[in-house]
Amino acid sequence: MELVPAGTLTVGVEYAPPAFVGGAKVRTPEGIDALLVDDIARRLSAKAQMTLFTQANPTQPLEDGKVRVVLAPVAETDAASASSRVIPTGYSAGAMAIMRSDTDIKQWNQLQGRTVCLAEGGRYVGMLAEKYGAIEKVFKAPADSLLALRIGECDAAVHDSAMLNELIKLPEWKKFSARLPVQDLKPLAFVVASNDAELADYLKQAVKAWANSQHLEKITKAAVQDIAFEVYLDQTVTDCH
Repeated sequence: MELVPAGTLTVGVEYAPPAFVGGAKVRTPEGIDALLVDDIARRLSAKAQMTLFTQANPTQPLEDGKVRVVLAPVAETDAASASSRVIPTGYSAGAMAIMRSDTDIKQWNQLQGRTVCLAEGGRYVGMLAEKYGAIEKVFKAPADSLLALRIGECDAAVHDSAMLNELIKLPEWKKFSARLPVQDLKPLAFVVASNDAELADYLKQAVKAWANSQHLEKITKAAVQDIAFEVYLDQTVTDCH
């Protein structure tokens, strides 16, 4: 019996990157969710079909039978129920802010009334305004948000901490390496129905293979390098005018 009989693996995700349109700027999305979904689908010789869920109830599409698996930032205790199994991927991230190294912002609550740049599809859109009274500017992708930080359009940029921790290691980001401590750190995990033991076992094997090959570290580093290059290209064009 095939693991994916119809040849399509339905997956619930928080954000699905838009399809590339010819002539548009290449933009790398925040987080590695789509890369992990694609890798699992490839391993299963299947096509991935992604369905969006809401942050309030990430497992709803699974409970409704709309998807076979959900990939969500969720702790095992948060999703624990008799009807589901949680398989952590080994990737964890939370909200992290970076700023110019000479910033006067030292604590999260000092973002009140300050402009914060974020990326569409990131987990933190709306959070900074609601929690701290920050003025949010939401961009299409991380590269656009980070470029805005570099050219002074915002006081801070808030993104996935795993991504930003890698980004500020790059020499060209030394002047923008001031940071606020990570908040809301959560593991990224697969959630499947409790009676779908075959898929759960397969996902556990895939996660083990990722750990053995340092796959998550490699794709995070590659994505960050792509984002940094996208920022560099756009800033070079800006500086030329």
